[in-house]
Amino acid sequence: MERSYESLSKAIEALTKEGYTIDFNLVDEGIESKHLKERWTASQCEVVRFFRFEGMTSTDDSSILYAIKTKDGKKGLLVDSYGVYAGQISEEMLKKLKVH
Repeated sequence: MERSYESLSKAIEALTKEGYTIDFNLVDEGIESKHLKERWTASQCEVVRFFRFEGMTSTDDSSILYAIKTKDGKKGLLVDSYGVYAGQISEEMLKKLKVH
C-alpha cells in the first residue's frame, strides 16, 4: 500500500482500485453520495486515510483527499480544498476532517 502519491489523480486511481469507489460530498451534518442518494452523519463515518496535495503554481490550488469508510461498509473518497469546509459543517464532522 502506497503512503503518498505524486498527484491527486494518481491517488484517486489507486484508492479506487482499493474499493474506495463512492464519490462523497460534504453536507451540514456529515457526508452524502448523490449517486446512491444516501447520507451519513459524522458519527457514521471514519476517515481511514488522507493525502494533501499542493498546487503547482498557487497555494490556492491546494487540496486534500480523504478515504472514508461508513459504518455500513461503504467506501469512498472526498476531495476538498484546504479550509473550505470551515464553518459550513457540523463541529463533529469538522473534528473528523482535521488533519495533523
